Amino acid sequence: MVKLKIDDKEVQIEKGATILAAAEKVGIKIPTLCYLKKVSPTGACRICVVDIAGVDKPMTACNTLAVDGMAVTTQSERLIKIRRQVVELLLVNHPLDCPVCDAGGECELQNVCISNGVTRQPFEAEDVNPEAIDRWPLIQQVPNRCILCEKCVKVCHEVVGSSALFVNDKGDRAFIDKHLELCEFCGNCVQVCPTGTMISKTFKFRARPWELRKVASVCITCGSHCQVDLNVKQNEVYRVTSEDGTTVNDGNLCIGGFFGTGYLKSPARLTQPLVKQLGRQVAVGWDAALDTVAGKLAELRAGQGGAIAGLTSPRLTNEENYLFQKFFRVVLGSNHIDSEARFGALRSNSVLRQALGLSGASNRLDRIGRAEAVLVFGCDATAEAPLIDWQIEQACRKRDGKLVVAGQRGVKLDRYAHTGLRYRPGSEVALASALARLILDAGQADEAFLRRYVANLPEFKAALQGLDLAAAIAATGLPEALVVEAAGHLGAAQSVALVFGADISKGPAAESAIAALANLALVCGALHGDVGGLFPVEEKGNMQGLLDMGACPELLPGQQDYASAKGAFEKAWNINLPGPGRDACGILDGIEKGEIKFLYLVATNPLVSFPEAGRWRKALEKVDFLVVQDILASELTTLADVVLPGAGFAEKSGTVTSLDQRVNCLNKAVTAPGEAREDLAILADLYLRLAGPGQSCESSALRDEIKALAPLYTDLCFTGDGSCRPCLKAPYVPVEKGLHFSPVALPGEPEGGLQLVSGKILFHFGTTSTFAPGPQAVAPSGYVEINPADAQAFGIKDGTKVLLTSVHGSTRSPIRVSEQVPAGLLFAP
Repeated sequence: MVKLKIDDKEVQIEKGATILAAAEKVGIKIPTLCYLKKVSPTGACRICVVDIAGVDKPMTACNTLAVDGMAVTTQSERLIKIRRQVVELLLVNHPLDCPVCDAGGECELQNVCISNGVTRQPFEAEDVNPEAIDRWPLIQQVPNRCILCEKCVKVCHEVVGSSALFVNDKGDRAFIDKHLELCEFCGNCVQVCPTGTMISKTFKFRARPWELRKVASVCITCGSHCQVDLNVKQNEVYRVTSEDGTTVNDGNLCIGGFFGTGYLKSPARLTQPLVKQLGRQVAVGWDAALDTVAGKLAELRAGQGGAIAGLTSPRLTNEENYLFQKFFRVVLGSNHIDSEARFGALRSNSVLRQALGLSGASNRLDRIGRAEAVLVFGCDATAEAPLIDWQIEQACRKRDGKLVVAGQRGVKLDRYAHTGLRYRPGSEVALASALARLILDAGQADEAFLRRYVANLPEFKAALQGLDLAAAIAATGLPEALVVEAAGHLGAAQSVALVFGADISKGPAAESAIAALANLALVCGALHGDVGGLFPVEEKGNMQGLLDMGACPELLPGQQDYASAKGAFEKAWNINLPGPGRDACGILDGIEKGEIKFLYLVATNPLVSFPEAGRWRKALEKVDFLVVQDILASELTTLADVVLPGAGFAEKSGTVTSLDQRVNCLNKAVTAPGEAREDLAILADLYLRLAGPGQSCESSALRDEIKALAPLYTDLCFTGDGSCRPCLKAPYVPVEKGLHFSPVALPGEPEGGLQLVSGKILFHFGTTSTFAPGPQAVAPSGYVEINPADAQAFGIKDGTKVLLTSVHGSTRSPIRVSEQVPAGLLFAP
């Protein structure tokens, strides 16, 4: 620690801190313009100059270290004069276009001018600034407004890790330019720009900041749940912003958060209920639509609900998914409920719950940023959960953590990896098992931890040591030295974060691969301590909450096993619950066989989100009665017998659960368009029509039920006004002597021919973003990536449109030739 005086106030601060930080600690405000706490200081603007006793020239407070015994003066006539002249020099070529500048009213340069009494431009110079840059999608750059603070450059490089922005020249001809191919279009450069240099094209000239009402909420485009402010005017979300210092994302957003909400005002929004009459859909009132649905359900319910099924969505709140499953089980007598989690998140969840007792991630997302080593396995973290990418950047670029990236295709994080493992598709079990064996053999496993928490430790070790290590490494297609190097990084670290994603959870051998990763997590130390952890990544917003609410046939709320917990819920609900239900695949099979006659789809579209879309299309055309509750018109809604218009995330209130199990609140910012209603209100109306009076479907009553029946939610932090604070759960503590493991099998030889992998890209989130102008401007259509060698072998070039055929069907798509996929593999977003 060092002691110093600032304006005669004594302050003690840790060694290495700056004068600016020391002043902030005692409440002394030093003006800044280029300073941004979350990036390294630049010292470019010179507004923060201070005097230091014994030093002749003024020094910048933002990048001058505090020294023991230092005496600092922050306010004097001399300093005021210097700051005023600095600002005047900044204005030499700065246009006085505040009335038409988008930053007017929230411009930091404006504020600095006012606070320093700058009212004139006494200096003149040749204007050498280039014209406004309009060639970039989504963002316009106006160089003559730029003060070269470099906030945008540093956020792009140090926080986002894109490194797309750079200073293009020197001296008075310098301006900010962009490597367009590297840009992630996250909008963070717009957010940190202190002037109107970086402008959002989707917001330009639409509103002034003082016209906008800010509503605090969370973004649910992915499972990270960044904290945001919805900027609202005249019942429309004009933009989304986030404040630096927010607990979760520190003010950073991705393209989905910053530019992805345009679908809320899409012309495709459903605004009134539709009922099919004489083969065509006609607009009706809510009573008519719900009476039609309730009448059909009442008719089929007489057969004990066996012909009724429903699919729900991670776009719904916890309360909505809870009521959905209760409605089906209690009112309709059907346990035929499921969601797209069946094909990814539920597979991860089931294995980790059985093997490790985990109901989701083992730790908070911010614990990734402190880990000494990070293993990213089968995951494009940048695309699937951008906040995890930023945490990895903190651990392995800002700090000294080692990054190992294991995947079957190239991802952005490869450029920062200390070891890259581009494994052969299908060899995930072999690679994870080989890494665990190498760490164990090197004596780098935490033996005390393993002895305490692994019940069958001798068998567990014997299974790993019985692994044919050479064969396992050979199966991956990787050099042995590279696998040994990766194991060394993980084994030497005191804390490890293990992140895996869709390439694992949606892969053909997901359960075996996740079991192998669970073994590896134990051996490499990802499950002990308050840093690091095991993080299964799922791209959809409230997928964790959907599973926690028991919206699948094998689980009840709280992720309790349906068969064993059934009695407690029957007592609480005073009802005999139905027996085992059909999952999504069983529902599809039941429709095809004529056994499922009624299908209720809430905010989900099997034609684009489920495997075997062609088979689903035929089934949905065949089902006797189809109800679609959604926010956007699509091919799916044209098939429906009844269409119920729902609400988007900004048009409803309720809780949602992040992938690391923080429970957050959506706060209603605008009302849904036309006659559209909140999904909870629609479900509650149907519930009461069929259950009769005396039932309560209010949010508060449902939350009380959830807290009483779901152990995971007993500590929810609801406030008196009906909102909810983030609830940070304790780190993973496994049940002592409660874990059992079996050996994992090595994969067989991969089949011949090209393999197609489908996954997420950064610019789109589910289906809603394809209706948003922002993401569409960057990624307007699909494509298939192919390795140059395969392209040459097939005689096709970049942009060629090809016909892809598999056992599931065919599709046409343009080709994109890319080194990011290995030979033999195709990738389609």
